[in-house]
Amino acid sequence: MTSESTYLQDTTFAFLDIETTGGNSSRDRITEIGIRFWRAGEAVGEWQTLLNPETRISRFIENFTGISNEMVSDAPLFADVADDLEAQLEGTVFVAHNARFDYGFIKSEFRRLGRVFSARVLCTVKLSRRLYPEFHRHNMDALIERHGLARVQRHRAMGDVEAMLSFFLHARMDKGDGRLEQAIGDLLQRPSIPSHLPLDTLKDLPVGPGVYRFYGENDVLLYVGKSTSIAQRVASHFSGDHNTSRGVRMSESLRRVDWTETAGELGALLLELKQIKTLKPMFNRRSRAAKNLVSIELSENDEGFLQARLVREIEPHRLGDYFGLFRSKRDAERALSGIATKNDLCNRLLGLEPDHAGACFQRALGRCKGACEGQEDVTRYNLRTQIAFHSLRLQTWPWKGPVGVVERDRLAGRTDILVVYNWMHVATVHEESDAHELSLRGQAVTFDLDSYKLLIKALMGRDGRDRKIIELPAVGEPDVLMP
Repeated sequence: MTSESTYLQDTTFAFLDIETTGGNSSRDRITEIGIRFWRAGEAVGEWQTLLNPETRISRFIENFTGISNEMVSDAPLFADVADDLEAQLEGTVFVAHNARFDYGFIKSEFRRLGRVFSARVLCTVKLSRRLYPEFHRHNMDALIERHGLARVQRHRAMGDVEAMLSFFLHARMDKGDGRLEQAIGDLLQRPSIPSHLPLDTLKDLPVGPGVYRFYGENDVLLYVGKSTSIAQRVASHFSGDHNTSRGVRMSESLRRVDWTETAGELGALLLELKQIKTLKPMFNRRSRAAKNLVSIELSENDEGFLQARLVREIEPHRLGDYFGLFRSKRDAERALSGIATKNDLCNRLLGLEPDHAGACFQRALGRCKGACEGQEDVTRYNLRTQIAFHSLRLQTWPWKGPVGVVERDRLAGRTDILVVYNWMHVATVHEESDAHELSLRGQAVTFDLDSYKLLIKALMGRDGRDRKIIELPAVGEPDVLMP
């Protein structure tokens, strides 16, 4: 936009509202879309349709929106109107109240079709906050009441569009073109496609899951990320979803994007972790490899009392003998101190005090029951210690040998079998026969805190029941590395 042009004179605003079957864009669907187009002070058209959401509308949503299952039974599918909708919105500013909701649903519907949707977005909630900061409430009902806007049919698409446009026109009259222009400009200042990238970069990106990498000058790796839709996630970096000073610096440095496709989210998560730790991209702040992974091991001393010691060499095949995984000795000692205080355990037996004759320091404070002086029964002390450490015990591997976790991307026709053993990702193959024939011998893998937590959640958590897991023969042992 040139210095002489203005948003209010030279931009077409598409005031849009949707109704849906619920509030989750990954699960729920759109039932109605209404749009009114405005440019240079006047309405220049509108577009409206009911949609068959291909799922049942609940009684609650029917009562809330007034849109029934009967009303949408013969309505078009989103796929039927996608081309027309995209053409209608091309080149406009997408305006919505709480725009993240409406924009997110529209993007999700396009994604289901294997397509990427991107637009400049103006949120009238943010616009109201910018223009009227003295008020705390900025929902649509509050705006209608506060500014004396005409009553409309709320929770129907065109009714809410009419209310939104009425607020926009009221704000223009109330605050003047200059204030409104400045507020719109501030809210729309988002990075576009970085100037050093080809304009068709987004068109080349796959719509499915995987890992993407940003490179700067001299092919320096800037950032590694993952997504269930590479194209959509990369587009969000440039559309303002990541509009921070760090994100802007990264965009300005960006020269090249590449990616690795996966068949599912777990494969993308594991690959992202591995590449962040091994490639050390400049702008990734999380999940760096821990240099000194520490755990706690319990063993009996000469008197039979359980004592704790810190260990750095963790054997994955006997994880049940360890308690906790910590990124540093200090973190492990802090955990031990908390356990001692909460459970009245002996600091000396927990390795928090040097070995010496007599009582530990906690005993003098009344926080140790005397194990260090032989004043507590061994069996009783050991039982209290085991109970205190129980929640920290690491999860033993529940299968006899390695397993293959099957992920499929049916849209792309891709299958990945993630070979996992003792909570370590050993390899990825694409055929079940290859997984059965894979030898673990000579495979170099790292036992890692982040991957351990990720695989515990994926294989033992609630969604683990929905994953196809193949038990595989144990052929050799991998070479286990510690970070």
